[in-house]
Amino acid sequence: MLDWSKSPSIKIASRIIKQGGVIAYPTEAVWGLGCEPFDRAAVYNILALKNRSPDKGLILIAADIAQFDFILHDLPSQYIEQLQASWPGPYTWIVPHRNRVPQWVSGQHSGIALRVSNHPLVQALCRCYGGPIVSTSANPQGKTEAKSQWQVSRFFSHRPELHYVTKGVIGKQNRPSQIRDLLSNRLLRQ
Repeated sequence: MLDWSKSPSIKIASRIIKQGGVIAYPTEAVWGLGCEPFDRAAVYNILALKNRSPDKGLILIAADIAQFDFILHDLPSQYIEQLQASWPGPYTWIVPHRNRVPQWVSGQHSGIALRVSNHPLVQALCRCYGGPIVSTSANPQGKTEAKSQWQVSRFFSHRPELHYVTKGVIGKQNRPSQIRDLLSNRLLRQ
């Protein structure tokens, strides 16, 4: 099994994110686009690539729950336990962000979508970078999600907003993560 923490591709991707760039990388089910969540220009580059409205909001993905401590530190313990029971894994939870993330990430929502990935490449990337990154499917709005590097290139090779595509392959999930609201437990995406 490949140790992604030693991969030159992960180190390059991490450096590009730190410099305000946008990368494409494999997740559990599809290829994703990622960047530094607190870099407005980088997030807007992702939105331009996807032709997506900033009002919709984006997912943040992390290597472990501790990387979300700046958002979760004052949540009641029963909610923390619920998150810990489902992560790492293909579960995205909408949690109150209390203005701890910028509007260009949360969109018009009082909650932010969070996921702790079980994909070893994503975990290595977030650890190397030092925190959570934006995660949204690597496809223009209305197109099918990319399942390979080739599809990512087909969608975006002509676009200067995409700065790097990592090595790697998607995990074994058949579809993107389930999304639930943490406080109400309402299912938002199956």
